[in-house]
Amino acid sequence: MKAGFVTILGLPNAGKSTLLNLLLGEKLAIITPKVQTTRHRIKGILTTATYQLVISDTPGIIEHTEYKLHDKMMGFVKNSIEDADVAILLVDGNSDVKKLDEIFTALHLKVPTILAINKIDKLSSTNVQYVQDFFTSKNYVDNVVHISALENKGVDALLKAVVNLVPVGEPFYADDEISDMPTKFFVQEIIREKLYLHCKDEVPYQSTVLITEYKEKNTLTKISANIIVQRESQKGIIIGDAGKMIKKIGSEARADIETFLQQKVFLELFVKARDKWRDNEMHLKEYGY
Repeated sequence: MKAGFVTILGLPNAGKSTLLNLLLGEKLAIITPKVQTTRHRIKGILTTATYQLVISDTPGIIEHTEYKLHDKMMGFVKNSIEDADVAILLVDGNSDVKKLDEIFTALHLKVPTILAINKIDKLSSTNVQYVQDFFTSKNYVDNVVHISALENKGVDALLKAVVNLVPVGEPFYADDEISDMPTKFFVQEIIREKLYLHCKDEVPYQSTVLITEYKEKNTLTKISANIIVQRESQKGIIIGDAGKMIKKIGSEARADIETFLQQKVFLELFVKARDKWRDNEMHLKEYGY
């Protein structure tokens, strides 16, 4: 039996969350077209008869943090590196490879590392070869693979490469566990995903979600949540004209939560303004950061 911790690292929008969900066959990490969607370290557990991988999706690496929230996010990245047995460096083949090299070198990785060139469905063979040749020469890279997480190409080869590098050991979790995160965390994330999908400009980045009530009954789970924004004016944007926006967010979130929980859900959403919450240590702790 093999068992180990695997961390997926990369810049924002490299496809880390898509890859995690694909490897697990479950949607654990929310996905949107916007950068910095992932704010936490999300651990998914993949168990077979011969191995168990505890795979961490991490926030996109930010070189220059602006808020304490960003510092917390980069703290999650650091923690995932510290306990990793294998690292996957996920890169968009269209990115500046020299800049990526600077960022990856600064990570000071001390574990076997696979560089995965993602989005090959959108790259020319010449481009892929250039990226491969560039990173093959780097001493922090042990293997290079080509994948498209969106189209599920090359992912089996990546998984095989990871398993080959994971140490022999006993499983850390029971066979039926898929994450060590509480259910309420995933409910919050589903609601936050809808904010990213439907709200524009700075609103998603200045918002977070806090579950205030979670009651499970035989036929229904009752959930109340606060959507936290930074300014009073943003409350109106999320509520929308005659409440249309918050109804849309709530309706879509409820449907996804019901799918996730496999149970009917009653969902209440409220919008609260908390000035400069992204730089407030007390608020960040309250909101799970």
